Amino acid sequence: MSQSPKQSAGSPVPTSADVARLAGVSRATVSYVLNNTSAVRISEPTRRRVREAAEELGYVPHAAARSLRAGHSRMVLLPTAHVPVGPLYSRFFNELQWALRSLDYTVVQYGSVGMDADEAARAWAELRPVAVVSLGQVELTPTGVELLKRSGAKAVISVGPQQVEGTHALVMDQTRVGRLAGAHLVERGRRRIGVVMPEEPGLEMFSVPRLEGVRAAAEAAGATVVPLPLRYEEEPAEALAARWRDLALDGVFGYNDEYAMLLMRALQDAGIAVPEDTAVVGSDDLVIGRLLRPRLSTVRIDMVGGRELAELVDRVVREPETAPERHERLDSHVVHRESS
Repeated sequence: MSQSPKQSAGSPVPTSADVARLAGVSRATVSYVLNNTSAVRISEPTRRRVREAAEELGYVPHAAARSLRAGHSRMVLLPTAHVPVGPLYSRFFNELQWALRSLDYTVVQYGSVGMDADEAARAWAELRPVAVVSLGQVELTPTGVELLKRSGAKAVISVGPQQVEGTHALVMDQTRVGRLAGAHLVERGRRRIGVVMPEEPGLEMFSVPRLEGVRAAAEAAGATVVPLPLRYEEEPAEALAARWRDLALDGVFGYNDEYAMLLMRALQDAGIAVPEDTAVVGSDDLVIGRLLRPRLSTVRIDMVGGRELAELVDRVVREPETAPERHERLDSHVVHRESS
């Protein structure tokens, strides 16, 4: 059972000087130990004594003071998602946070709902992060990027459909996802193809370019594309399935696996055979899609890894004068299963 700190709610906040006195070392040694400084050799017994003293007193380093001494913080700001996110994004986001922590950065998620792009950038700048990684939920502008850099951000990195001036960018071409899905349906002999367009706010940044990709593939083969607005709820899916025979669609790209599975179940309940009457394709290659009957065909998306992105953040922080880089990502390919 761990000891509780000696400090009570009404006691003065413990300082590094208190830790140094209790451990019998200098304040500099306390700073070296608690900041994991590797440049100074300190024996393991001394390190242990400092950590035990800090734990006993309930002392934690003051992040703002440490930032002032260093001239910059170790904070990486990640704006939180404003749109529904699926397992693929969540897995990537968790990997990114773990990788940044392993590189000794403090990860802070910032809610920017209701803010426009430059307003959000000003709010982020107030925290003086050393880096900002924008995953596209709030679209950065060149003005916002410049503001962040003037406020001390050494790295501003954007992950999304296009590069923003002044940022290091991982560009994820969403049209390719739709183009692959459309080409697969055309190859399977489908000539009237529906494309699910989620009605949930914020998903347009993904759904619109995916629709354009399907159109490009379909039109090249003389096929027709019909956009299908859909909320991620059973009743709207059932209503859409009830109109299916009138729409005369023989193929559908479901935007992602979750929407595709929702629609496929509604189609089956309405007596539409999959894939005989209508072929169904999703994207993301979720495990649950492989458990359905028929198993769901999908576009597998090989996103940038969280570790790779964290290493880019660290490199740009250490080399802030590096010219903005553009990396084309989002490799993807069709996984053909029983639903198409």
